[in-house]
Amino acid sequence: MHRSSNGLLLLALIFSFCATAPLLAQASQNASQPSSQAQNQQQQPGQQQPVHDLTPPSDAEAERAAQPAPAPAPNQPTDSTKVPTQPQPRQNPNDPYLFRKDVEEVMLYATVVDPKNRAVTNLDKNSFSVYEDGQPQQITSFRREDIPVSMGILIDNSGSMRDKRPAVNQAALNLVRASNPQDEVFIVNFNDDAFLDQDFTSNIELMREALERIDARGGTAIYDSVIASANQLAKGAKRDKKVLLLVTDGEDNASRDTLEEAVKRVQDDAGPTVYTIGVLGNDREAKRARRALERLTAETGGIAYFPKDLGEVDAISRAVAHDIRNQYTIGYKPTRPQSQGGFRNVRVEARGADGRSKLQVRTRSGYFAGQKRAAAQ
Repeated sequence: MHRSSNGLLLLALIFSFCATAPLLAQASQNASQPSSQAQNQQQQPGQQQPVHDLTPPSDAEAERAAQPAPAPAPNQPTDSTKVPTQPQPRQNPNDPYLFRKDVEEVMLYATVVDPKNRAVTNLDKNSFSVYEDGQPQQITSFRREDIPVSMGILIDNSGSMRDKRPAVNQAALNLVRASNPQDEVFIVNFNDDAFLDQDFTSNIELMREALERIDARGGTAIYDSVIASANQLAKGAKRDKKVLLLVTDGEDNASRDTLEEAVKRVQDDAGPTVYTIGVLGNDREAKRARRALERLTAETGGIAYFPKDLGEVDAISRAVAHDIRNQYTIGYKPTRPQSQGGFRNVRVEARGADGRSKLQVRTRSGYFAGQKRAAAQ
């Protein structure tokens, strides 16, 4: 009887442990949950943190922050030097300007002019021929309407630009006014470093406030600013068509990156078209700056403008807006898969409506296959 009682007692203890073990496990899980939630909260993309590519504020930027800030418009960022670290949501899938393209499709934005440099906007798909590395490609998509873009406006904020900024700022705003109303724009002021003073917006007043944050001092980091702004487009742009406009009055003298690295960055598949306005002199440094700006634009299908004086900058900004709004959108699927990587040379030819006259086509000269950086999908 004594052994039997001990056995029954042992069985009762085992049964009790089996019944309470799940409850103990659940309690342990609940106890650890708050710390996990706290960790998740620290990683939320909505929290603003300094972006690696665009520099946090310097002492001068801190002085900006100390000044009273205007009330932000709804859904606009309130911090001029920080951006979300994650891509923003894509626009409404029913938006007619949202391309639904195959991942292998290469998109080209082409400007066509006649021998007198007048824009030609009445061509159809059959007027174009596309070549990649010399091999003809089949055009898979074609559009010729004015489509909205995601644009970065980069303004030199170095010491030599102090007296030029009012005219340049007004020209930048007039460019936006002459552009598609559905464009989204961000503003970068740069000297030794690049500062995002306004994230993507369509609000002219917010752009004006960002452009007026003038602290003209220091050097000119053009290449770093181009790379950082290309990354900003890749992370946050809602539009497939991307543009950078750069305004400067001198040679790069402060970048950590090189011209070659900047060119390679904007030659990503789905990279931006670059336009530049160089308010330059005639010295040796100005000539080197001119060559760099011409290279950045020629490789991406944009234009480098060199006004004789500040009075021409406003007209040039409007010409840039006109060029952007009168381009053809041409898509093709490369005969050599993009998964094979490497740089691909691109050439586009166009014939007039009569099928005979040769026209000049300006588009990017090539791209790095498979080098599509963190673009929002």
